[in-house]
Amino acid sequence: MSVSALTIMDISKVNVGLASIEEALGGGSTELQLVVSGYILAFGLALVPFGRIGDQRSRRTLMIVGLIGFTLASALCALAPNIWVLVIARFLQGVAAGVQMPQVMGTIQQIFTGRERGMAFGLFGAIIGLSTAFGPTLGGLMIALGGPEDGWRWIFWLNVPLGIAVIAVLWKVLPEVRRPDGAKISLDPVGLVLFAVAVATLMFPFLLTTGSPDDSPQRWWLLVPFAIVIVGFVMWENHYASRGGAPLVPMGLFKIGSWRNGTMLQALYFAAMPCVFLLTALYLQQGLGLSALVAGAVTIGFALLSAYSSWVSGKLVARFGRSLVIFGLALVLVSVIALIAAAHYVPQAATPWVMAGIMAVGGLGGGCVISPNQTLTLAEIPPSEGGLAGSVGQLGQRVGNAIGAAISLSLFYATISRAGSGASHTDVYNDAYAIGLLAVVLFLAASLAVAFADLGKRRRLARTEAA
Repeated sequence: MSVSALTIMDISKVNVGLASIEEALGGGSTELQLVVSGYILAFGLALVPFGRIGDQRSRRTLMIVGLIGFTLASALCALAPNIWVLVIARFLQGVAAGVQMPQVMGTIQQIFTGRERGMAFGLFGAIIGLSTAFGPTLGGLMIALGGPEDGWRWIFWLNVPLGIAVIAVLWKVLPEVRRPDGAKISLDPVGLVLFAVAVATLMFPFLLTTGSPDDSPQRWWLLVPFAIVIVGFVMWENHYASRGGAPLVPMGLFKIGSWRNGTMLQALYFAAMPCVFLLTALYLQQGLGLSALVAGAVTIGFALLSAYSSWVSGKLVARFGRSLVIFGLALVLVSVIALIAAAHYVPQAATPWVMAGIMAVGGLGGGCVISPNQTLTLAEIPPSEGGLAGSVGQLGQRVGNAIGAAISLSLFYATISRAGSGASHTDVYNDAYAIGLLAVVLFLAASLAVAFADLGKRRRLARTEAA
C-alpha cells in the first residue's frame, strides 16, 4: 500500500510546484506540461507489460526493483539543472511507477479471497484516495518550506527517504507470491510494440493540451495512427493467441462483463475526479489569489473521509455490491455541482472554507467508488492474471486522467481567454471554474450510467440463475 501511495501522490503533488519550477528552470507551457505528462505517459506505457511479467515471474522482485528505480529517479528530478533533465527524469520515474504498481494489485488478488479481498481493496482505495487528495497539500507545504526557488526540489527529495524506508520494509515483510521457476517469459514482442505505439498516439494529443493559445492543432492528427494501430493490435493479439501464444492483453478479458464494466467506470471516474483537484487549485490560486498551501489544504477533508469510507466500503461491498458504487458516484456528482454553486454564490472570504466542507462530503462518496469497484472488477479474474487485469484497469485510469484534464483545462482557459476587458477578474474565474467542472459533471454522469447498466445486468443474471 505504501508503494501505491508514493506512486499516485507524484501525479498530483507536482501540479502545485509548476510555478516554482518555471521560476527556477524556465520553460514554456509545453515543457511544464511534459513534466506532468511525461510521468503519466511512461506510467501508462509500462503498466501492462510489467503486469504480464509480474503474473509470470516474481511480483516481489519487480516491486522492489521498481521502487529502487522510483527513488533514484526522484533524486535525479531533485538535482535537475535544467528543464529537459527534469522532463527526462520524470519519464524515468513514470517507468519505475509502472513497474511496481501492477504488482500491488496482483499481490492483493493472489493473497486474499472473499471478504478479505474486499477489505484489502478497501485499504487500497483508502490509500489511493489519501494520496490523490493529499498530494496538492503536501506539494504546497514543501514549496512553503523550501521557498519559491527550491521548494519544487523538496517535493522530489521527499520521495528519497520515504522510498528507502519502504524498500527496507518490503524487503523484510513482503511475501513471494510467484517465485521464478525457470519458465521462459512470454512477452509477445510484436504486441508490445503495437501496444506502446497505440498508447503513445492516444495519450500524446491530450497530454500536450494545456489550454494555451500556443497549443498546436496538429497534435490531433496522432489519433489517426492510433485508430489504425489499435485495430492492428487487436487483430494481432487474436492471431497470436490462436497460435498458442500468450498475448500481451488477452482479448477474452473484455468478454468478462464485470471486468469490462468496472474498467470503463473507473476510466470515466478518473477522467473526472483528479480534474476537480486541479481546477480547484487553479481557481483558488489564480482566481482568488490564495497560496498553494491553502489551495492544497482545501482537499484534506476529501482525503481523510475518502480513506475512512474506502475502508468501511471494503467491508460492505460483498453485501451491497454495485449499489454501493452508485451511491458513492451520486454523492460525488452532487458535491461537484455544489462546488460550482459555491464559486458563484458564496462570499469570497468564505469560499475556501465552504469548498473544504463540500470536498469532505465528496470524499465520503469517493471512498465508496474506488475500492468497491476494484473488488467487483476483479471478482471473476483468476488470481494468476490479477496483475495484468489490474494493470489494464490502471491504464484506463491514466488515459481517462489525460483526456479529462485536457478537456477541462481547455474549457477553463478558453473561458478566460474569451472574457471581455470589462469583466471582473473574479467573475471570469468563477465562470471558467464552472465551465471546466461541467466536463467533470458529464464524466461522472457517464460513469453513473455504466454503474446502473452493470447493476441491471447483475440483477437479470441473478433472476435467471434463480429461475
